[in-house]
Amino acid sequence: MNNKNPDKQKILIVDDSEMNRAILSEMLGSEYEILEAENGAQAIEILQKYSIEISLILLDIVMPVMDGYEVLKIMNSKRWIKDIPIIMISAESSPSSIDRSYELGITDFISRPFDASIVRRRVVNTLLLYAKQKRLTDMVADQMYEKEKTSNLMITILSHIVEFRNGESGMHVLHVQAFTEILLKRLMQITDKYKLSSADISLITNASALHDIGKISIPDEILNKPGRLTDEEFAIMKTHSSVGAAMIDEMPFYKDEPLVKVAHDICRWHHERYDGRGYPDGLKGDEIPISAQIVALADVYDALTSERVYKKAYSHDVAMNMILNGECGTFNPLLMQCLKDSAASIQNELNSNSVLHHSEKEIKNIADEILRYDELSSSQQTLHMLETERIKNDFFYSVSTEVLFEYTVLPSTLTLNEYGAQKLGLETFTLNPSEDENVLSLITSDDLKELSRLIHETTPENPVLQYDCTLSAKDGTKKTHIICRSIWSMDETPKYVGVIGKSVEM
Repeated sequence: MNNKNPDKQKILIVDDSEMNRAILSEMLGSEYEILEAENGAQAIEILQKYSIEISLILLDIVMPVMDGYEVLKIMNSKRWIKDIPIIMISAESSPSSIDRSYELGITDFISRPFDASIVRRRVVNTLLLYAKQKRLTDMVADQMYEKEKTSNLMITILSHIVEFRNGESGMHVLHVQAFTEILLKRLMQITDKYKLSSADISLITNASALHDIGKISIPDEILNKPGRLTDEEFAIMKTHSSVGAAMIDEMPFYKDEPLVKVAHDICRWHHERYDGRGYPDGLKGDEIPISAQIVALADVYDALTSERVYKKAYSHDVAMNMILNGECGTFNPLLMQCLKDSAASIQNELNSNSVLHHSEKEIKNIADEILRYDELSSSQQTLHMLETERIKNDFFYSVSTEVLFEYTVLPSTLTLNEYGAQKLGLETFTLNPSEDENVLSLITSDDLKELSRLIHETTPENPVLQYDCTLSAKDGTKKTHIICRSIWSMDETPKYVGVIGKSVEM
């Protein structure tokens, strides 16, 4: 490892040839922090340490200990490949090798021997492509978060209306949601029997808030009776589960929405028991949806630990013992194990303020997962869309007879169309243009400072500016009119990330 600098993007070079690593480090070391591995096993160790801090991997195919294909398989299994672009570097350039590499998720392929200009351009293009993809993903995730937050708010308001009639504190729904989420996460850790994803956990947790919505049909004198219910009253009380499900079934809209389907299952079956002694349908074992099984357990726990008109609250430890000893009915043995494992987490969570809201980061993670693992693979669609845009831009750049330019802040690069490069006597691609003598010779330092000042005074609302100056072009000094547009990030506080534009002879 060398060139340690926290402000630089990290590139991991994985090659068993020390000479190849040295050549690539020499090409890229001035712009990036370089990490090195001489085989795949070392690369995985570095990935485990730095994870997504690494911006790009240059990966050889043929290596001892662990080859490049095995590295790609591990990165796929750990989902690193979704966040870290990979350029394969190899002398092995047979069509079958290249096809296999792309199938395993690489972004680009560079054959040896290395050409410095090609390596630099491919690296920058790949980093820019992934940066654009991340900004787009973040924007979609933000939109999903706002939608999720609004949905959660409406569900919480609706469920609290039911609680208000029931004379409860208003915390029952929040406790059930927190308990449900904890047990679902633990269940996902100890078994893959139920094939739960993070999105499923979010869906079940949100739907759990509606488990008692059917109680809105129960008369007040039964719902809030301080003493023991008669058999007739209890029979009426038990109808709340089927009534709640029927209310959802009779909705005129959104019947096919996943949240609606899960809410129906929870409403109808959260009083079923694993041994078949519950109601309303006497379901047994895994005939009961796992969503309803977990909410049933959450409902029992919170009923025990909360004060009601007919009872005092039990402590956490007493409630745990009552459930685990079978005093409250029979539950799924896997859920009993989750309950034991999560006892401390449940007590801490329900005693803290964290039950009052869902983490924005958690919701964004779920949104990101939905984007990545949707049936249509949104991530791949994004890459394809961005690549299509790049092809179109490259075409228009190549046929234009105007000087077109693009500047990006990170990494600091200036890109010109072919006509502009020929006209100005520059390369089409320049790293660190503010330090390049050929670039600096085009414009006076005063004009450069003024143009830079004007660009930095633009805003996302007013990004366009125009400036007249003199450029020392290849065919002489020309008075020039510059028209450009600043580019801003999608962050909550937008950041200046670059500028695009053109220059026209006056």
